[in-house]
Amino acid sequence: MKFSTADPLSALALPATDRSVLVVEGDPDQRRRIVIQLQHWGYGPIAASTAEQALELLGQGRFAFCLVAINLPGMSGTEFLRRVQDTATAAPIIMVAESAHSSQIVEAIQAGADDFVRRPYTAEDLENAIKGVVGKPRATAPAALPVEENGERLQRELALLVSPAMREIMAVIEQAARADVTVLICGETGVGKELVARAIHAQSHRRRGPFVKVNCAAMPRELLESELFGHERGAFTGAYQRKPGRFEMADGGTIFLDEIGELHGALQAKLLHVLQDGEFALVGGHHNLTADVRTICATNRDLAREVATNHFREDLFYRLNVINITVPPLRERREEIPGLVEYLVQRHARELNVPARSFPAKTLDAFQQYGWPGNVRELENVIKRMIVLQDTTLPPTLLSTPAAVPTRADVVDSFAATRGLSLKEISRRAVLEAEREVIRRTLEQCRWNRVKTAKILKISYRALLYKIKDMGLKQDPAAS
Repeated sequence: MKFSTADPLSALALPATDRSVLVVEGDPDQRRRIVIQLQHWGYGPIAASTAEQALELLGQGRFAFCLVAINLPGMSGTEFLRRVQDTATAAPIIMVAESAHSSQIVEAIQAGADDFVRRPYTAEDLENAIKGVVGKPRATAPAALPVEENGERLQRELALLVSPAMREIMAVIEQAARADVTVLICGETGVGKELVARAIHAQSHRRRGPFVKVNCAAMPRELLESELFGHERGAFTGAYQRKPGRFEMADGGTIFLDEIGELHGALQAKLLHVLQDGEFALVGGHHNLTADVRTICATNRDLAREVATNHFREDLFYRLNVINITVPPLRERREEIPGLVEYLVQRHARELNVPARSFPAKTLDAFQQYGWPGNVRELENVIKRMIVLQDTTLPPTLLSTPAAVPTRADVVDSFAATRGLSLKEISRRAVLEAEREVIRRTLEQCRWNRVKTAKILKISYRALLYKIKDMGLKQDPAAS
């Protein structure tokens, strides 16, 4: 649906469905993109370019949720949020904040926002925020997807785990599901740790209860306590009403704490108390609440090393690590790649409403040879790109960085090359070679955008230029 400031509000026919969504966005391009995405998910978006228009629209109909930009012409999104607190609307509100302004997020959450996304955000970021406030957004009709369909998707994805390592993990999942204890899932970014967590929940006696996910690295530290445990009215400036936390929302089900290694020390202590006693207090509250919740955590960090360096509480680590599941990277389970490719092509072609094209044998061979440092998530992003562009041409990274498994001859040659060198010199060369490889891969993934590469590697732009020159790295003209 298209909305412009020239359209009279009275001319708008608000959909009489609980899938109506209010979008408040001042930027026309952003507003159009959001509306198209929401329509694709089966919602009926009503768009406004100012907060003043949005307030009038709120009086004309009911909405499943509101998506509101903080920066708006005239009245700000945060002021709109405060005005809404005084009305009878029960619609959850997701705020859109600028990436460089964490203070905006703090102010919005304190004013009563239910969730937020940072610019630039992806469809997946928006989907996760919507899940947190109203449930599963993907739908082919005005009705929400049934629970059975979500279960079918989970089963299809689990059926793709055919490697010996993952079959062993599936056996551990079945055992872990029977025991109502904490589970720590470890592995590199993008290997499928959330899939393992959902499988444990789906096979446990809690499968009828909620599965609540919290990304411990996705929001400012000062807001995470309120997000996890909730707050009482008046707990801080802008806390106009009581807000339940994720532990309270997960009562009777499972809470999945992703990126647990990023949890601040003060919150580690409070989480330990919840795990030990099953009790917690809302921010600003004076009484303890109880919640029957099973906790599953995930991390891409080495928590044992974090404990050794005093960055993670030892007592909390042992409390979380009752059952440990380490998910191997995709490069160690290459036999799963063909099935994953076929599944992801069909799924995303259906979601994006484009033809599902089969990939040539050369492309599939390259997929199996490539090292996939970003694991399944990187594979999914590559396939999405190829589907959207309807282009089966391989990205330059897949052509230039095959991750061949070293043979015994390679190892012998490598050993011979280091003969006569001191251990210190061997170590120095290995570090330099590893650093060179990381910089080269990152440059290629960023299409040799040096500013973006420097940000990802967390070094200065000048230092990156020096390293590129010193290491003799050169851009392949065919890959530009």
